[in-house]
Amino acid sequence: MNHRHDPAPLGLPYHGLDRAALDGEYDNRKKVDAAELAAMTERGAQRSDAARRKRKCDLDVAYGPSAAERLDVFAADSPNRGSVEVFFHGGYWWSRNKRDFSFIADGFAPHGVTTVIVGYGLIPTVTMGELVEQCRRALEWVARHIGRYGGDPQRIHVCGHSAGGHIVAMMMATDWTARGLPAQLLSGACGISGLYDLEPIRLCFLNDTLRLSDDDVARYSPVRLPRTQQCLLRLPVGGLEGAEYLRQSKALATTWAEAIDDPEVIVVPGANHYSIRDELGDPRSRMVEMVLRDRLGAR
Repeated sequence: MNHRHDPAPLGLPYHGLDRAALDGEYDNRKKVDAAELAAMTERGAQRSDAARRKRKCDLDVAYGPSAAERLDVFAADSPNRGSVEVFFHGGYWWSRNKRDFSFIADGFAPHGVTTVIVGYGLIPTVTMGELVEQCRRALEWVARHIGRYGGDPQRIHVCGHSAGGHIVAMMMATDWTARGLPAQLLSGACGISGLYDLEPIRLCFLNDTLRLSDDDVARYSPVRLPRTQQCLLRLPVGGLEGAEYLRQSKALATTWAEAIDDPEVIVVPGANHYSIRDELGDPRSRMVEMVLRDRLGAR
């Protein structure tokens, strides 16, 4: 297994980018027209409200001891071999809520997929370590209890966007046997516009809130960790997202490159940081089709 990573010295440009350049690369809101972003946000809220009203679902299911450790389970329209999709939302680890993303069930339920939307504690109310641990508890809950909703614990696929892509990668770097679960827990994974190298995050404006330390970067950067899950990993990135987001995905693909199941970076033409995520709510979209085609089969 390959674990190449060469962080830049503190205080020096990171991959040729100084603080101002890094701020620009990771400020996603400034890359999208404000009116367009507001419309997408409002549309997502309306779609999510509608999904909770019209779909059979079990909301705010506790998977851990804290109030933030809740998930929503949306039933499949009709069973498809028990396929399960687990979604981790983004928001740079400090914002958004699982309820903002209920609409994603509309993308998968029509294909017979049970959909789980995970909520977790946000920084600074929790540390990065506790946030990751909560998400591990969520996935453990799914593995142990999804059968009661018609899901097959051997057909668990995970998907996440932005910070959620980072969480997906951390789930792929977890020793599940330490929790009494199968070593190969996942049947597939998709990290959309993910953040896998936390060093530039520590060096830009995001760290004013996140307060990541050198130790956090070492412990929670997937590019510095061994991969435990030998399943297909797709890494889609919007063509309009910028060089750093593409570099992030390429860095993980290079680090985790193996003879079997190499991660694949996929550039989605015309997609920005938000529109690429919103495709998951459309059962006919290229993103949903990709997940269904490649990674919802049994191990």
